[in-house]
Amino acid sequence: MYPKQKVDMTAFGQAVKEARESKGWSREKLAEMLDLAPRYIMYIEMRGQHMSLQKLYEIVTLFNISIDHFFFTDKNDSKTTQRRQLEAMLDGMGEKDLSVVFATTQAIMKIREAGE
Repeated sequence: MYPKQKVDMTAFGQAVKEARESKGWSREKLAEMLDLAPRYIMYIEMRGQHMSLQKLYEIVTLFNISIDHFFFTDKNDSKTTQRRQLEAMLDGMGEKDLSVVFATTQAIMKIREAGE
């Protein structure tokens, strides 16, 4: 028989809180968008409240949160939430904005190489 493991959703809840705050949204606004009570959002963020698969899907797609590293903690080959959020931001940028990001990234890499 497969050993049962309870999923600890605390880290996921923290990721939801950070994503919500980065957008400048209140718990009330997010609750309204998801058709949930603000208190339930608080429970997700603060207590790692388990939710339905539908609500989990809505939250991950809304904020581009990767759930791989919450479920498969021993695997490092999946994209992190931060990487997915960065990709979503990059997708919304024009060529001028992308050239600034590219030049900044190149400068960071040069500084890193010089320090090593």
